[in-house]
Amino acid sequence: MRTALDAADDRKARDIVALDLRGLSNATDYFVVASGTSEAHVRGIADLVVERMEALGSPAHHVEGLTGGRWALLDFVDVVVHIFHPEARAFYQLERLWGDAPEIRYSPAPERKV
Repeated sequence: MRTALDAADDRKARDIVALDLRGLSNATDYFVVASGTSEAHVRGIADLVVERMEALGSPAHHVEGLTGGRWALLDFVDVVVHIFHPEARAFYQLERLWGDAPEIRYSPAPERKV
């Protein structure tokens, strides 16, 4: 999960959070949710997340929405990454939908340059 979070941060994603779904969902352990500022930004964030996860030996099991740029879903089985254009994030409200999941706010590791 940390690799996906760091990749999103490296591409300047906004409002990065992780939701701990263990015990709440059999589909995945974590959701990572982040916003891009434009369709190109959403695609760029998603591309880097996929690249970094593949380099770690965790290729995406399933990818949706990448060509449209309003929302991208990257399924790495234990971690599902959702990258939204701000309006799409407000519409889907995943944090509210999964409101009973503990939220993990992302902050870059101290040794990382921001």
